[in-house]
Amino acid sequence: MRIAENWKDYRLIDTSGGDRLEKWGDVTLIRPDPQVIWKNPSPAPEWDSADAVYNRSSSGGGSWSYNRKLPESWNIRYGGLTFLVKPTGFKHTGLFPEQAVNWELCDRLIRGAGREISVLNLFAYTGGATLACAKAGAKVCHLDAVKNMVEWGKENARLSGLADRPIRWITDDAMKFLGREIRRGNRYDGIILDPPSYGRGTNGELWKLEDCIYELMERCTEVLSDKPLFLLLNSYTTGLSPSVMAYLLKMTVGQRFTADVSAEEIGLPVERTGMAIPCGNSAIALF
Repeated sequence: MRIAENWKDYRLIDTSGGDRLEKWGDVTLIRPDPQVIWKNPSPAPEWDSADAVYNRSSSGGGSWSYNRKLPESWNIRYGGLTFLVKPTGFKHTGLFPEQAVNWELCDRLIRGAGREISVLNLFAYTGGATLACAKAGAKVCHLDAVKNMVEWGKENARLSGLADRPIRWITDDAMKFLGREIRRGNRYDGIILDPPSYGRGTNGELWKLEDCIYELMERCTEVLSDKPLFLLLNSYTTGLSPSVMAYLLKMTVGQRFTADVSAEEIGLPVERTGMAIPCGNSAIALF
């Protein structure tokens, strides 16, 4: 497991009874995590003083309950990048801290390439990977189907002092966009994608990862440049184990290019226990 252990503004204090106890800057949150199927017999005392708790509804979704008035949003930093975070209606905060291991990986690859690199970031959310690549010197195309997420990414770029970097901000359906890029002949040296398990495109197109992922990877193969640098696939879908993801890359990009493919879990350290919890899987093809 690759563990995101270099955070200073984020802490995973404890996990127990289906929940995470986290510190985001100066704010302590309790959020559900279905992987936490254990109970800590020696829980952290901070459980009793959390600032806000996300409570799941039996009918789906949920809501926040607050023990003190919080700002609408606040900023946290990582490696020279600044991110706006806030509690959303779907338990998220606008950032997945475990992805820091992938930000660092992309940074190293781009800086070590010795040439100008263009990166396509699909399902880019609020732009953590986009900003990491731009800060490393890459030209980036940032794409998400949700306009609010793209605007959030722009704000993170502004906060990070990267608003003037060569970043294209696009709201579009990923499959349709890839089809147009193939026809236009546009190519990228690096591709990052973090597709959701389920979702809808800009015009309500239904997305189910298991049904769409192979075609998605085939299209990604077609928009890689003649001398690609990397392709990074991340997933939080239970059925996509690291081995399955590695096999998928070998059967798509690995059929066109000579690639070194690896895959493993990514995770976060838990302060109270000294252990780490998995928070998704990543597979990477290095060319």
